[in-house]
Amino acid sequence: MTLSHAIWIVTALAAFAAMEGWAAFLHGRVWHHALWSVHRSHHAKRRGAFERNDALSFLHAPIAVGLILYGCMGAPGALRDAAFGFGLGMTAFGLAYILVHDGLVHRRLPVSGLARIPYLARVRDAHRVHHSTGGPPYGLFLGPLVLARRAAAGAPAAAPPQRAR
Repeated sequence: MTLSHAIWIVTALAAFAAMEGWAAFLHGRVWHHALWSVHRSHHAKRRGAFERNDALSFLHAPIAVGLILYGCMGAPGALRDAAFGFGLGMTAFGLAYILVHDGLVHRRLPVSGLARIPYLARVRDAHRVHHSTGGPPYGLFLGPLVLARRAAAGAPAAAPPQRAR
């Protein structure tokens, strides 16, 4: 393995992990507030194949594409390798999010078999808590851990609604 490969792997894993925190922050602090007029469609019964909220899914794609392109065409060096890795990690997170969130949780893709993975079934259930209350968890992949931490801290099983139902 070359140094470039090691940088790609480390930065891709870091980007994937960071995207979960970033997505939870955006969901709780921006989508349920400033962008509620767009995100509201996700908390309502969908009419047709798409909802207005789908536009929010594409916000990070140009950044990931730009990082990957710089990683392919930029001047050789650690910055180029890190950009490539971050772009790959963001892209991997986006794909995983679509499969689990849109596919498994909301049944928009034929991936129900993912529920055979116990942790992903818990992710699905945690996200359904969010939809029933409008409160935490706002992230996806760490949703079960957020609910467990809230329960251990004595927080109510369901948070009060926050603009969403």
